Amino acid sequence: MALTMLDKHAEKKDKTQLPADIAAEFERESKNPNPCVGSTLLSENERTRVWIIRLAPGERIGFHRHVLDYFWTSVSGGRGRQHVHDGTTVECTYQPGETRHESYVKGEFKVHDLENLGDREMIFMTVEFKDSANKPMTLPAGVRPQSAAA
Repeated sequence: MALTMLDKHAEKKDKTQLPADIAAEFERESKNPNPCVGSTLLSENERTRVWIIRLAPGERIGFHRHVLDYFWTSVSGGRGRQHVHDGTTVECTYQPGETRHESYVKGEFKVHDLENLGDREMIFMTVEFKDSANKPMTLPAGVRPQSAAA
């Protein structure tokens, strides 16, 4: 059976007020949704988008919006913090190879960021499925790899 984030144990989870800079960034994302669910789009075809997230210690990928069914795999393992659109801040440890699957009904989505709290690079692979209840969001110009943009 596929595990989801609901199955993930958070070492820390709370609903305190977001720091002002994080709250302002979240507000900007709500007005201009960010479909880039990774640092780099590695591959795309008519069925999937494959992303990688590479975060140096202390680095953070900003708020992005999940609307498609997807799964992620922690390549390196590590410890991270997420601020989620429901106001929750979650801190988790990820094991190498750990994988979670997420799916959304029509109109449902998740907005969050991810910060590397560890002392080494943290790497995730994310695969989105375009044939989901929600339509894929349009990616900004310049995101697609040159081979996929043609």
